[in-house]
Amino acid sequence: MIPLSTRMRPQNLEEFFGQEHFLYPGSLFYNSVKNRSFDSAIFFGPSGTGKTTLARIIAREMDGDFQEINASTTGTKEFKELLESAKIRFFGLEKRTTYFYIDEFHRWNKMQQDSLLKALEEGVIRFIGSTTENPYFSINNAVISRVRNIYQFKRLGEEDLKKIIGRALKDKDRGIGAIDISWDQQAVDILAKLSNGDARVALDTVGFIAENVDRGERVSAERVGEAMQRKIGFYDKEDDKYNLLSALQKSIRGSDPDAAIHYFARLIDGGSDIQTIGRRLLVMASEDVGMAYPSAVSIVNSCVQASMMVGLPEAAINLSQAVILLAAAPKSNSAIAAFERASEDIKNRTMDDVPDHLKDNHYKGAEKLGIGVTYKYPHAYGGYVKQQYLPDDLYREGAKYYIPTENGSESSFKKYLESLDKKHD
Repeated sequence: MIPLSTRMRPQNLEEFFGQEHFLYPGSLFYNSVKNRSFDSAIFFGPSGTGKTTLARIIAREMDGDFQEINASTTGTKEFKELLESAKIRFFGLEKRTTYFYIDEFHRWNKMQQDSLLKALEEGVIRFIGSTTENPYFSINNAVISRVRNIYQFKRLGEEDLKKIIGRALKDKDRGIGAIDISWDQQAVDILAKLSNGDARVALDTVGFIAENVDRGERVSAERVGEAMQRKIGFYDKEDDKYNLLSALQKSIRGSDPDAAIHYFARLIDGGSDIQTIGRRLLVMASEDVGMAYPSAVSIVNSCVQASMMVGLPEAAINLSQAVILLAAAPKSNSAIAAFERASEDIKNRTMDDVPDHLKDNHYKGAEKLGIGVTYKYPHAYGGYVKQQYLPDDLYREGAKYYIPTENGSESSFKKYLESLDKKHD
């Protein structure tokens, strides 16, 4: 039986979901296909994101000869024969350009890739190369220089996958709409999460379930887990996710890496997305670790960015590193506490103006107004000079917002600030 993912392949741009960062009505990509002016390109990104499907749609819209080959199974000799046929079509009576879609293009060596160059320059062919690897590392510069654009395909979002699944469930001709089974919404939601941005996985799972359940059955979340060979640990309700996030943050704040990893693993098992966990970890890096280890926010941000690039399941490794680092790091909430104290003051009282010596003086007449005249440039005094920075009223009151702790790196900042006060008393 033909796999459901094959049967449900979009036939035109209107049926295609995802890649909205370059494909949308009115985009240059969209218009170039509709205007039949699409040039050579390279598609790169994970499997199941629509690279082959979009190439076939382009070929259909362009109304040209289309040759689809796989670089892992097509050698130089076979390709040269295809090129000769393309030359005959181009230089003969037909005057037609041939479109070549070469899947897994990165598998060809330099000599094989270079065999495209002359045909590309002459206009004999137009070329779409597909690769799961970064083309700037895996494809020759000579080839890259001759294609108009490199399009990065991103993993499909859950909402896109839900639409794709929903269309397959309703379609009576190509999908399973004619089969007497129904789906719980939770089952659809979970399948969209578990498919990890891969439409092929999602659709073929739907097809597998449809072929192997009793007619009249209502497909549950457990059935999806069974089909994908894993236990469903998804939240029974949305509140559970926020309870786990809360427990994660409190475990990190309490410097318990074991508990933190436990709740992190439950979040991953429950289907939480990278963005949700990553955002919370970045907040913790400043809110809970803060000045005690200022580098934490940079390291955690790098881990979160790496996880976004890698994708699940491997992204859990990057995020685990961030979780353990935050839990094991010294803690200080002095930054958020300082902000809250300052905000409270601003809300509850009137403030004096910015002192004249701190105001902007980059205009004619500022000196006559006494603006910036008495300002002392700290670097001219060895890096520090005592002067007023707070508004007059707060300065007189000796307002303090930032109260450093003795924890981690912050102790050195505290000692430095205290030394300045002592030196200039």
